Amino acid sequence: MPKHRIAAFGEVMMRLQVPGYETLAQADTLKYSFSGTGVNVVSALSRYGHEGVLVTRLPDNPLGDAAVAYLRKLGIGTAHIVRGGKYIGMYFLENGFGVRPSRVTYTNRLDSSFNTAPEGTYDYEDIAAGMEAVHFDGITLAMNDDVRSHMKLFAEAVKRQGGKVIFDCNYRPSLWGEDGYVQAKPHYEAMLRLADIVMMNEKDALLTLGMTTNQQDREEQLKELIPIVADNYGISVIAGTHRQIHGDNSHSLRGFLYKGGCFAFSERLTFSVYDRIGAGDAFASGMIHGELEGFEPEKTVRFAAAAGMLAHTVPGDTPMATEADIFRAMEQSAAGDVER
Repeated sequence: MPKHRIAAFGEVMMRLQVPGYETLAQADTLKYSFSGTGVNVVSALSRYGHEGVLVTRLPDNPLGDAAVAYLRKLGIGTAHIVRGGKYIGMYFLENGFGVRPSRVTYTNRLDSSFNTAPEGTYDYEDIAAGMEAVHFDGITLAMNDDVRSHMKLFAEAVKRQGGKVIFDCNYRPSLWGEDGYVQAKPHYEAMLRLADIVMMNEKDALLTLGMTTNQQDREEQLKELIPIVADNYGISVIAGTHRQIHGDNSHSLRGFLYKGGCFAFSERLTFSVYDRIGAGDAFASGMIHGELEGFEPEKTVRFAAAAGMLAHTVPGDTPMATEADIFRAMEQSAAGDVER
């Protein structure tokens, strides 16, 4: 039997990836898969032994069929996927190397089946009744007023049914456009007031919420601002990461968790990067798993950071590590060895 039942509300996107480290201008082939923040989170949770369900809308055509088949292969429940509309959102990924960053280029998003879903598409109360927690994110929040309405009504239904609302800030400047922080702030505040568990760091507090601090060091900013956010919006748990990017294609990652008035931090993990996209979703899924399973905060943040680290080691957006894989990485007992 599954440990817990968790849903995510969000768009399924087609990822079109340039091979190796070529740019779009150089390449003549692309590899496609399906992903999205919600896809990544509930797929990872299903690997930890939970029932992960996706709430979304896909086109009723062969492209939508392919997406549903791909989601089922990831272990995601598809009972609450609505079919309708004509299009699926897409993005092109160019892998960075050294000083050249990875680049994501979105296309066809606003016309996608998910982003054009009309009022009444989803039965919020029915879906929320069967879920212990539902995940929402800032990428979805950026789409349009209709999607934001779906999001907020669904989150309110989750609260009425006694479930937990999880919100990942995931601010994307390219999606909000000019004066994006000003446009985004009231919508972020509305979701934060509904949320029990939030993924964010001090940059979200400073830029999206418009908070101020005299501190210069990032960790000191974090320690000052995050407790204020938790108090102002009534949030039980806030978690996030600090990342450093090195010139040799390696990254360093340190996770934090704020709960009950106290911070817990993971070790600073340094590792080589094969594919960066989706690592934040892996960290979020690790945090959710730890909270639902009742781990101590120190164990939860270490588990989440290790999940994020392992997500960098496989191709594709979607985390592939099991709970056992992550515990093994936390123990650092199999670094580089061949398992026999």
